Formats: sequence, structure tokens, C-alpha cells
Amino acid sequence: MAQSAQSFQFPEQPANEAQRILQLQRKAYLQDPYPGYEQRRENLLKLERLLIDNQDRITAAISEDFGNRAVQESKLLELFTSVDGLRYCRKHLKGWMKPRRRHVSVWFAGASNRVLPQPKGVVGVVAPWNYPLFLVMGPLASAMAAGNRCMVKMAANSANLCQLLHELVAGEFDESTLAILPGVKGADFTTLPFDHLIFTGSAQSGRTVMKSAAEHLTPVTLELGGKSPTIIAEDFDLQTAASRILFTKYMNAGQTCVAPDYVCLPEHRLEDFVTAAKKIVAGRYPDPGNGQFTAIIDDSSYTRLTATLDDAAARGAQVINLTPQYAPDPERRLLPPHLVLGVTDEMKIMEEEIFGPLLPVRTYRDIDEVLAYINGRDRPLGLYLFTSDKALQDHVIKHTLSGGVSINDCSFHVAQHDMPFGGIGASGMGHYHGYEGFAEFSKLRPIFRQARATALPLLYPPYGRTFNWLYRLMLKLRFF
Repeated sequence: MAQSAQSFQFPEQPANEAQRILQLQRKAYLQDPYPGYEQRRENLLKLERLLIDNQDRITAAISEDFGNRAVQESKLLELFTSVDGLRYCRKHLKGWMKPRRRHVSVWFAGASNRVLPQPKGVVGVVAPWNYPLFLVMGPLASAMAAGNRCMVKMAANSANLCQLLHELVAGEFDESTLAILPGVKGADFTTLPFDHLIFTGSAQSGRTVMKSAAEHLTPVTLELGGKSPTIIAEDFDLQTAASRILFTKYMNAGQTCVAPDYVCLPEHRLEDFVTAAKKIVAGRYPDPGNGQFTAIIDDSSYTRLTATLDDAAARGAQVINLTPQYAPDPERRLLPPHLVLGVTDEMKIMEEEIFGPLLPVRTYRDIDEVLAYINGRDRPLGLYLFTSDKALQDHVIKHTLSGGVSINDCSFHVAQHDMPFGGIGASGMGHYHGYEGFAEFSKLRPIFRQARATALPLLYPPYGRTFNWLYRLMLKLRFF
């Protein structure tokens, strides 16, 4: 029989560093299970200061891990969003921590109900390499606002940033509160009996993590991915749509879980979209090798992406290099932005999440055929719709289901701190960010307090006429 996280018995001599830290944090949690407002606020503030004071070192470490990433991109997409999220949690923390009153049934007059959010205990955070700072700090902001102690495992491809954050965090936090663990193996981490585990990564890895967590009945938050569709409607300005889509698609060289994965637009607008894309990309990336365009993370990913392009071309797709003066560069793992036209479902590019600077374009005649296509596949992490028609917006939203929606832009629902972020189905489960993130990492504990005097004894055994009369009365009377 599997042991729960609370009943797990730790060995006297921990087998590895991850087990040692969990044992230490669990002991600290039991000694102080409800950190107060000031302590939580100070923890969030320390994380914020740590990021701001070391931003140059952090962005340099990220760039080194990637092989190249523009400092400006890391500051905008990771540092600012992380700091902004920590500040948002700090601002709203006091209100989130307050017990919330709930209505009491009229049959319990004089009693009271309230819900108290309490820390779950020790939260494990598994972060990927594509946004290695933001996808650590986002979950930490929610989990530490909720009063938990946290352990972080970062991807092997983020070794330089992981080592730097380990040193910086160790200088500000006792490891019984927060620890970032360099070099820890995934199997040594995800198999531990955490009180909650959040994993960001592929759907395949998410299934493995969920199986491991099930051994201890550990609740999980899974942030996965998928093929996020982007729809351009007939009424929307094509230049504006292309400008916004291409920014979010090609930032981080497309290595973004909420990147627009493919575009659907009316048949007669295809040529104009291609023309606009060529002009936009030429202006933004006149030389992809000048440090402004992010490298593909590793050789295997680069090989996978070039093979995906070759497969599409071999099956009849039209492949367009949007910076034709620059060919793919395997030495520096630089893959220029591409459009892929005439795609079919048999092509690799339409079978799995792309995670690179390749943008397939599909055409349609009727919007409902697009919705049928989307609904015939795994539910995506994001859905993007470009239209000013409110009725069409409502129709698309109510006839599809995705983790989140951005209208007239892509991906930026993730940067809204007062909205939950999370997937559904194959794109994940659970949420973080905002109050929903605070709630995700809290036990919303219902507390019922009985009144001094209560009529409930009238319903005690032995049952007879009084019970029958009261029961009939209870069914007839309505008070709400």
C-alpha cells in the first residue's frame, strides 16, 4: 500500500540531498505550520530584491545556458514578469490570508462557517529550461505567499542559472524555507512525498511525474503545452495581426509553451499575410546572428526542428525562410524564422508541439471548420483570436476549450497576475498566479462552529412523530 506524504517515514540517513532537504523542511513546517503575514511578506520581498540586485548576472547565466539569448528578451520576459508577480502577491497577501465567512444553513441558526487558507507544507517545483527564471519564480510567488516551504529542481539545460540561483538563494534563505538544488536527478526529486508538486514540461514527462506523485497521493499542478491555435478573422487588420503574432511566435525562438503554434486565416488573405510577415521579420531581425535572436537550446532540439522542416517540405509543404539571406547555422544552433504553407495532418509539424521558430499556416472558408479542427485535437494551453466582432469572440470562446484565451494578441494572458494560469486535459491541470495560485497551494480548510444552543437534539434518536413532523417541515420550507 502506498504511503501518503504525511505518513511517510524518513530514513535516519537520507539517501540523497533532495531527501535531506525535504526532511529538514517537513520538520520546520511541523514546528511552524502557519507563518504569519510579515514573515511571508518578507520572503516575497527578499526574492524580489534578489532578482533586481542580480539582474545582469542572471541574464548572463541564461544567455550562457542557451548559447545566446538577448539580454533585453530575458529582462522583459523573465525578470520583469517575475518581479511584477512577486509584487502583486505582496500587495494582495493580507486580504488573501483572511478567513472568509460562509453562509450557514438556516437549520443551524446561531452557528458560523468560515474557510481558513492554511499552508499545505512542502511544495516541490520542477521548472523547465525555456523560461528558467519565470517558471521558477511564478510558482514560488504563489507557494510562498501561501506560507509553504519550497524545493526547486531546474532543468539540466539551465545549469548555469541553477547554480547562480542556488548561491543567491542560499545567501538570503535558510534551506529549511527555500532551497534550489543543482544537479539533483529528476527521479530523486519527483518521487519524494511532497505536500504538493508543480511540474512544467512536456505532456509525456507530465504523465510520468503524475504516476510518481500518485504513489504518495501527492496533489499535482501540471503545466504542459500543446498546439495553441491562432485564428485571424475576416474583419481584423492583417498587418496588425501579423505584427502581434510574429512577435510572440519568434520571441525566445519559438521555445515558448504558449507560443502560437499554427495560424488559421481566410483563404484569400494568405498571400497578404506572407507579404506582411516577410516585411515585419526583415525589420525586426535584419541579422539573426547579431545576438538579437535566441539560439535553439541544444543540438538534439536543433536536429529535431530541422528534421521537422525537411519532413514538411518532402510531403509537399512550401517552406519560407523569412530571412532568406541567412541559412540555418548548426554551429551556433541558430534557426531563422520560417513560415510553412500547405501543411497537412500527416506532417510532423502538425502532429506535435513545435517549440521552435516554425509557423505553419492553414486556410479556411468557414469559421466553424476551424473550430471543428481545434475540437478534434487535444485541448491546447492557449487559444488566440483576432477579431473585433464581439459575437464572433463569444461564439469561438463558448465552442472551444483551452487553458487560456488572448483576444487580438497572443500569449499575454500569462502575464496577467490577477488571472489564473493553467491548462486543461493534455495541456495540464491546476492553476497558479493571482489568488487562484494562492488557493492552489493552500488547504482551504472549512471550519464549522456550532452555536451554544441548537435545535438539533430534536432530530436525535429515538425517532418518532417529532422527527417525522420536523423532516416534512424541512422539505417544505425554503429560505433561499
